[in-house]
Amino acid sequence: MHAASRFYDVDGFVADPHRISDVVRRDLAVLSPHLPGGSVRGASLLHLQCHIGTDTVSWWRLGARDVHGLDFSPNSLRHARGIAARAGATPGTITFVEGDARFASRVIRRRFDVVVTSTGTIVWLPGLREWARSIAELLEPGGVFMIRDDHPLLGALDYSSLTIAEDYLSGGGENVYEAAGSYTDGPATIAHTTNHEWRHDLSEVVTALRDAGLAIEALGEHSVMDWAPIEGMVATPDGWALPEGSPRIPLTFSVVARRPA
Repeated sequence: MHAASRFYDVDGFVADPHRISDVVRRDLAVLSPHLPGGSVRGASLLHLQCHIGTDTVSWWRLGARDVHGLDFSPNSLRHARGIAARAGATPGTITFVEGDARFASRVIRRRFDVVVTSTGTIVWLPGLREWARSIAELLEPGGVFMIRDDHPLLGALDYSSLTIAEDYLSGGGENVYEAAGSYTDGPATIAHTTNHEWRHDLSEVVTALRDAGLAIEALGEHSVMDWAPIEGMVATPDGWALPEGSPRIPLTFSVVARRPA
């Protein structure tokens, strides 16, 4: 469904060797102040919860070397390997690994200069302590980690009316709901419509990373996001935003952390 959607535009992405996904473009804006020369060029990079790999390929196009992408879905990884091959990545340039992001260091036995994860990721993880510990183990001394994701406040709101509908604070347990559609366009039949999500507030994210031994270098809250779940959102050069005059609330957050040298 996602690989065939206009949202990902896989054919257009593959055809343009200079194209970088909008998600990675926004991720890089957060990450670049914490990188030598403001670039991932020449850095080894791991992309956690890489899905169908368009963002992983984007990091490779930006010059990262020895790029790895990890996801727990073998079907997503099948698409990711095909997209990377079509984009011209030679064998060994981008490596895709099947595994649980909470325990990535158990299936990837090496370290990276940069580890990243982005939009729509940690809500699918029941807990963050193992996740943060694994990230610390996967980073080279002095290496940097970045997460940029939907703000946990949005999970507490009913997107259509911005009224409080769910927990914001962590620890409330699993949220189970039925959804036959997805965030991408186009018709499709989803075989498994039951969704399981877990809320992770900002204090949980930051504390998990700190307790894993990482030093927090930046915490950001941003007024734009990578998709438009709220009715009436406006497309801007920086992403989707609420219309002028709306309450000023954070739509995404970001954290940059570093493993001490």
